[in-house]
Amino acid sequence: MARNIDTALLRAFVAVAETGGMTSAGRLLNLTQAAVSQQVKRLEDTFRQQLFERDRRRLRLTAKGERLLAHAQRLLALNDEVWGLMTLPDFEGEVRLGVPHDIVNPFMPPVLKSFDQAWPRVRVSLVCDTTPCLLGAMKRGEIDLTLTTERDHGAGAEMLLPDELVWVGARGGRAHRLEPLPVSLGNHTCAFRDTAVKALAGIGRDWRPVCEISNMEPILATLRADLAVSVLQVSTVPEDLQVLGSETGLPPLPMFYINLHLPKAGAGDVAVELARHIRRQFAARYHRAA
Repeated sequence: MARNIDTALLRAFVAVAETGGMTSAGRLLNLTQAAVSQQVKRLEDTFRQQLFERDRRRLRLTAKGERLLAHAQRLLALNDEVWGLMTLPDFEGEVRLGVPHDIVNPFMPPVLKSFDQAWPRVRVSLVCDTTPCLLGAMKRGEIDLTLTTERDHGAGAEMLLPDELVWVGARGGRAHRLEPLPVSLGNHTCAFRDTAVKALAGIGRDWRPVCEISNMEPILATLRADLAVSVLQVSTVPEDLQVLGSETGLPPLPMFYINLHLPKAGAGDVAVELARHIRRQFAARYHRAA
């Protein structure tokens, strides 16, 4: 006798596995935490298997849960592809998305994955640059929408995430004790450069540039080599680097915001759909009170 799997239960299971919690999965699925928990329990009862174990911080997949996850993701992707084929607008072509260098790896993979599963015939072209350059490119019509990192919500911007700016260096490093302070800040268009320079000037701390290229790979290389310190939003700090607190003598830094900008003249339908995916993923995965 054929047995059917409820895709709603699988969707709840995948959301919990990918976000690490019932509450965050609920935000992603627009469900209450209790509803998500109930759906996961029903799936466990269906298979007569425990799929999650709870530790102090988040839910962890059991061995059976890990085995199920990849299959569940493929099944949901096929389900969504069929649903889109039969019911949704026939989006295809290309959408150009601007993203600052420092937030590509920490934030974009779930967004791009979600959008690709929903719209496999649309190609997302990433344009990575600093915030002022990306805003200029959107104004000129070279990109269709952009994320930014800014000191405020920005004119006409939609705030996605408030994120503290912090000093960062090598774990156990000594670069922050050197005089003048060696700093990797990117070029003059870097959104964080002026803020960091003004903060150092405010405490009379002399500094010298080490890397002035607005690209994360060379900046992170100088930090890992303990050749310099830098400033990053706290959510983007790699695990192998260290946030340098006030005890290091470095000055405090302000809050920054990850914002979403669409063209003032109106965005195309595909760009609007991509913006919806961005909002949804940020709300579910990266929620943080302002």
